[in-house]
Amino acid sequence: MDWPLVAALRAQASDQLSQAVAADRARLDRIAQEELGRTVVLDLIETTVADRVNAGLPTLSGPEQDALARAVFDSLFRLGRLQPLVDDDRVENIIITGHDNVLLELTDGSLVDGPPVADSDEELIDFLVFLASRSEVNARGFSAAQPRLHLRLDGGSRLAAAAWVTPRPSVVIRRHRLMEITLDDLVARQMLSPVAASFLRAAVRARKSIVVSGSQGAGKTTLVRALCAEFHPKEALGTFETEYELHLHELPDRHRIVHPWEARPGSGERGPDGRAAGEFTLDDALVDSFRFNLSRQIVGEVRGKEIWAMIKAMESGTGSISTTHASDAVAAIRKLVTCAMEAGPHVTHALATSKLAATIDVIVHLDLRTIDEGGHTTRLRRVAEIIALDPGERDTGYATTHVFAPGPDGTAVPAVLPDAYLDLAAHGFDVAGYLAHTQERS
Repeated sequence: MDWPLVAALRAQASDQLSQAVAADRARLDRIAQEELGRTVVLDLIETTVADRVNAGLPTLSGPEQDALARAVFDSLFRLGRLQPLVDDDRVENIIITGHDNVLLELTDGSLVDGPPVADSDEELIDFLVFLASRSEVNARGFSAAQPRLHLRLDGGSRLAAAAWVTPRPSVVIRRHRLMEITLDDLVARQMLSPVAASFLRAAVRARKSIVVSGSQGAGKTTLVRALCAEFHPKEALGTFETEYELHLHELPDRHRIVHPWEARPGSGERGPDGRAAGEFTLDDALVDSFRFNLSRQIVGEVRGKEIWAMIKAMESGTGSISTTHASDAVAAIRKLVTCAMEAGPHVTHALATSKLAATIDVIVHLDLRTIDEGGHTTRLRRVAEIIALDPGERDTGYATTHVFAPGPDGTAVPAVLPDAYLDLAAHGFDVAGYLAHTQERS
């Protein structure tokens, strides 16, 4: 593929498409723009072929013209040279540290080299800038003044990028492969036991507030989707995310009423209140959501100040669910305390701890292991721990109970069941199976 030609045709097509859309008083939707884009691209390729003939250059065959048209269209409306990698079902993560240094992390955990995704680092950055600005609903800036980019992609993938503050542009694309997933599906994949699944199912139905923790790529979002599958189909849900990842609003057969909110970073200089023009935070969204008659409020990944949106959602008693990165379940509490204290000196350690201990009921920790045996790589994801959290001990400000602890193979097995959780039997918890397992261990 002549990628410089693709880039030149994409620039021309983008200009023509922008002019056509601006001239059309009726606002064109995405499908109409793509149809118009196809026409523009085919016209440009026809002109290119004619120019080559007139210049005495070798002409392009029919298949070559089709491949060129597809590449230009993908650059306009998809992910350009990244699109074939995102479409490959074997690929779980695309890791880029420079235009020609590409690694593909496959579903089994192995790493293989990928093809260059641009002809230069500058071209890669230009494409990321174009990609960030392309969204009509939630366009994002990417420049030396805004050197980081977090973006959701069509199909549910997530892109994170950095440039200008790194030696070369760095990009990671995380593919979410399992959208319509249930706890029973995860049991079939040996990610957790049927008894642990019955506990989590009952906890969701009893409106316990749940945090899912784990390392990057451990399957946190997948587990949250499975937990949300236990909601009644007609419950009114609100999702609050920095970038859409749960995509519950795209599963109408499973969730009939979903109000999805996505944060917007804003642009330009910050005003006296510290906010950029056009900024819309998860806290803003959560405040608005209380007028939407929601049954559940689901705050997505907590990495920093999103913690207060999570706490407010859980304080409302709706049975909220969130995720965070941590090395184990108890470490997740310490991580969330740190996040809460980042709000300012007015948030003391004691205040943060008491708030979390009073709002979170259950923490589910996922373990990710990559095993290499004889050159064959296997990736194992397991629910390793489920702890109950309560206000309590003077030193820490909270008390934890390992309802499920890591077993010999790393999968969570029954440990200690607090009396308060016996009531989950009314919501489907297999208490008899749980106690049978504890008796076997003793």
